[in-house]
Amino acid sequence: MANQKIQDILGEHAEYYLNHQSKTFDKSQLHAPSPKHVEQIWMPSNRNAQTLRSLQQLLGHGRLKNTGYVSILPVDQGIEHSAGASFAPNPVFFDPENIVKLAIEGGCNAVASTYGVLGTVARKYAHKIPFVVKINHNEFLSYPNSYDQIMFGTVKSAWDMGAVAVGATIYFGSAESNRQIQEVSQAFELAHELGMATILWCYLRNGEFKQGNTDYHTAADLTGQANHLGVTIQADIIKQKMPTNNGGYNAVKVGKTHPKVYSDLTSDHPIDLCRYQVANCYMGRVGLINSGGESKGASDLQEAVITAVVNKRAGGMGLISGRKAFQRPMKEGIGLLNAIQDVYLDRSIKLA
Repeated sequence: MANQKIQDILGEHAEYYLNHQSKTFDKSQLHAPSPKHVEQIWMPSNRNAQTLRSLQQLLGHGRLKNTGYVSILPVDQGIEHSAGASFAPNPVFFDPENIVKLAIEGGCNAVASTYGVLGTVARKYAHKIPFVVKINHNEFLSYPNSYDQIMFGTVKSAWDMGAVAVGATIYFGSAESNRQIQEVSQAFELAHELGMATILWCYLRNGEFKQGNTDYHTAADLTGQANHLGVTIQADIIKQKMPTNNGGYNAVKVGKTHPKVYSDLTSDHPIDLCRYQVANCYMGRVGLINSGGESKGASDLQEAVITAVVNKRAGGMGLISGRKAFQRPMKEGIGLLNAIQDVYLDRSIKLA
């Protein structure tokens, strides 16, 4: 059983999340995170020596260093959600330096932010914490709003500022997805040539993914396939939203699926739904990090710890949590990040 602090945070949910045993994909089939992740997974691959070094830098920093797990602080919401919506709850984060300070003091493996944020402080901090430069974004200042990921920066400039990785988003299922896949694929190829790791935000975006009162943008089967497309263009780490439901293929009537996806390979339990996402990341060879989601206030700490437990027990590589951390006072944000990390440091929390 997990340590008492984690149990106390989980409260009445502790039994449900900590004692679940998965009967879908057997845990022995997974490539679970380990201290030798780079040697076991990436050394036999086509990644060059510089990229292997960058991956090890990412995995070898912060409180989770050399465990195989990662805790990343992402602060790129100001582009899409607006800086006001993102930073008004805690205005100190209008200053990019405080974003990096939170990641460092919070014990994160890396900080993921925009071309502008990280470029502004690169000479002061690029050698102190691994940088993940997000090179594309969606923006909502144009009217009417559109949903398209466009390039804001270049891979070469990210390399020049000392980044160990680049990040990008693809809106799978959108009308623009074919162009985005090609753009990001080419960007990731260049990043690997230059020796940087690649992280892909594998998001779904299509109005038809909402059917009635159910939103299938976070369905396990559809997000799992988005992951599978992401690893196909050689993302080294996949960022995905935590699954909240299933059956998207059948409800939306898109693509092809198989009855066993729902009868044998998933269940209604969140850990099993997340494990299906992991399975689509080449059975965990490509690490799955789940996002922490929006800040809701008092429930943030418990929600963050639950998400970490689900990800870890499913076979994931870690959590990338932003708003729950930076939309509160610095000390509280650090505490929340540390609580997430404590889940991955607790050896009694094992694969389900």
